[in-house]
Amino acid sequence: MPLHDRRHFLATTLAGGAALLLLPRGLRGAARGRPGALATIQVAQIGCGRMGREDLKGVLASPLARVVAVCDVDAKRLAAGKALAEEHYRNRGESAVQVAAVADVRELLARADIDALVVSTPDHSHGWIAVAAARAGKHLYVQKPLTYDVAEALALRRAVQATGVVLQVGSQQRSSRPWDSFRTAAALVRNGRIGVVKEVRVGLGTDAPSGKQPAAMAVPPHLDFDRWLGPAPAADYMEGRVHPQESLTGRPGWITTEAYGLGMITNWGAHHLDLVQWALGRELSGPRRVEGRADFMQDELWTVHRGYRVEFAYPGAPGGAAGGAADGATRLLLDATFEVGIEFIGAEGTLFCTRGAGQVTASDPGAAGSKAALRASDAKLLEPLADSAVTLPPSADHYQNWLEAIRDRKAPVAPVDQAARSHTVCYLGWLAMKLGRPLDWDPATEQFRNDADAASRLRRAPRKPEYDATA
Repeated sequence: MPLHDRRHFLATTLAGGAALLLLPRGLRGAARGRPGALATIQVAQIGCGRMGREDLKGVLASPLARVVAVCDVDAKRLAAGKALAEEHYRNRGESAVQVAAVADVRELLARADIDALVVSTPDHSHGWIAVAAARAGKHLYVQKPLTYDVAEALALRRAVQATGVVLQVGSQQRSSRPWDSFRTAAALVRNGRIGVVKEVRVGLGTDAPSGKQPAAMAVPPHLDFDRWLGPAPAADYMEGRVHPQESLTGRPGWITTEAYGLGMITNWGAHHLDLVQWALGRELSGPRRVEGRADFMQDELWTVHRGYRVEFAYPGAPGGAAGGAADGATRLLLDATFEVGIEFIGAEGTLFCTRGAGQVTASDPGAAGSKAALRASDAKLLEPLADSAVTLPPSADHYQNWLEAIRDRKAPVAPVDQAARSHTVCYLGWLAMKLGRPLDWDPATEQFRNDADAASRLRRAPRKPEYDATA
């Protein structure tokens, strides 16, 4: 890789940790293990549903953390989260275990004994909770996508930079376990293994239609629906648009309801488009143009897009990682017909990565077959990189990486400045699908060029001022 590309890589990597130098003196000293430092990082889990339980298990598994509280606006899920955490500690041999259970996240923000929060709420609530927590000096693990809209993402980035707390977004594909195929592909592309990248094709999958919209339902007595709505518009309660009442693990309907989540473009897009930016060395930048089209569910319970095709144009990158289309740009295509995963098409070959097991290796090209999680047009493209190659920040486990970053005062593998950029790409794709016309974006200023209508859509006004993450 050319020297100037190495310098670019180092600059973007180090930028993710620059804000850590701003951490208040007391927190800095404790995190570095000086006298009086906490022996463990005391964590509270916010959201105890499907992903919340997985995040809670991930934190419980680390010897660096102690879960001291759980929070949820659904009393059933709150009780289940408390039981999960307490059972974990009892299984370790502790006889007296007490994990606090609270319904209002503000109680956690006011507690001086809580060092860090895991935010596993629906997408529309990420912004206001995370910004308030950052301002309160709490370290953060925030489920992907980072926020609901772009304005919230930028506000969260500013809050983290101002306080110096450590924020890890749940882009687990940046960590080796369990999907090493993505990290390997990103490192190979970043080091120019397939030459100049001409095109990247991304498949995200599609959401199925839901059927006719039902009538409003009575709110369950154990659910604080008004608090669940948070910044989202006022709405009638429908179980199919919130989460299953008789299941902790069933897929919640808010994922496919635009008032709460924007569909596959941010659901899987938050993973795959983040990896694209990482591989191309654009984690602190973005596209310059986007256009798209999509079919949106109409008169149904759910409201997100189904079929879609979105095209982004990226400026040519320094060195071998990106650039090379006719106009000097790299084309990024999303299409509902593509296989779920990421295909990098370069001048010297192609790489494809997805979730699953196995990879085609240079020594045994037929080992994993055509459905391997990592495969290439030529198995030789997957040979190990030289010792002199640019390496990605190491991370075997996403939760452990976050906790170690808090302990060691370093940038996590998926820091907020890069996460905000990745979320912006997802949101731009969604907005292009909604508007049905090309949009010109300036990644340097993070603004649209001469498009007041599109600019006005980068922020959704919250239902109540108390939920305004941008204030």
